[in-house]
Amino acid sequence: MDERRDVIVVGGGAAGLSAALMLARARRTVTVIDGGAPRNAPADGVHGLLGHEGMDPRELLVRGRSEVTSYGGQVRDGVATQVAGAADGFTVTLSDGAELSARRLLIATGLVDELPEVPGLRERWGRSVLHCPYCHGWEVRDQRIGVLASGPMSVHQALLFRQWSQHVLFFVGDVAVEPEDTLKLDAVGIEVVTGGVTEVGDGHPVGVQLDDGRVVDMDAVVVAPRMVARADLFAGIGIEPSPHPMGSFIESDPTGRTQVPGVWVAGNAADLSAQVGAAAADGARAAAHINADLVMADAEKAVTQIRAAS
Repeated sequence: MDERRDVIVVGGGAAGLSAALMLARARRTVTVIDGGAPRNAPADGVHGLLGHEGMDPRELLVRGRSEVTSYGGQVRDGVATQVAGAADGFTVTLSDGAELSARRLLIATGLVDELPEVPGLRERWGRSVLHCPYCHGWEVRDQRIGVLASGPMSVHQALLFRQWSQHVLFFVGDVAVEPEDTLKLDAVGIEVVTGGVTEVGDGHPVGVQLDDGRVVDMDAVVVAPRMVARADLFAGIGIEPSPHPMGSFIESDPTGRTQVPGVWVAGNAADLSAQVGAAAADGARAAAHINADLVMADAEKAVTQIRAAS
């Protein structure tokens, strides 16, 4: 087993790297474990991140890793397969059999987007199939946008995307829409299209195929995925995801501290709606509180040793 670190960060996205940067600058020994599967990998660029607008998501992570290691932090490629132990003695096992130990643990594993079972959605996800208007709305402004009803947030999505385009269609499928919501859609000029969606395929540029044989050409398709926190790995130390109308998340206090002593969470695993900038800020905040927690623990230990000696 390697020498014990102050902190292990599981997850090398914006939240995890931001936290590791703060901890390394605080002169903490920190290792980031990155499984190499960022949520925004299919996207062409990161948007809404001040100073980095439109940057390739991969480039952002390359820069983040470089900044972490420049202050002595470690970034280790690998998949964590088991987490055990408790505060001051956490152990993380990797798929290659390596074991790392740490006093504190930060969960920054993000989430998984579970898309409706409609053929063609996954293949186009992050490009012509979208979900966040703040991430992609500008890129599809004034274009033909089709919103697929898939859950409780679908009407909200349609109303949001109407801010970016007058040409929004709402494919209702078999989802029951409240009369008040139907009135809102009609009032802002969003056409409701009946019939089930059987496939999202090639068109001009995207074709929404309905169960009656019709194909409606769209420039972009919008869908609300079920967003599920990557939390299974941490069940053995008492971390259980909490249900959310849009999926599941890991609960914490405002500092990112979970109910399990010594464990913090940051980024999309805790906040399903966080964009890259918010996730990075969340990681930085959690890191500051982790460092403060370690400072206090070290001070208390020093006091105990002085009293024992005297």
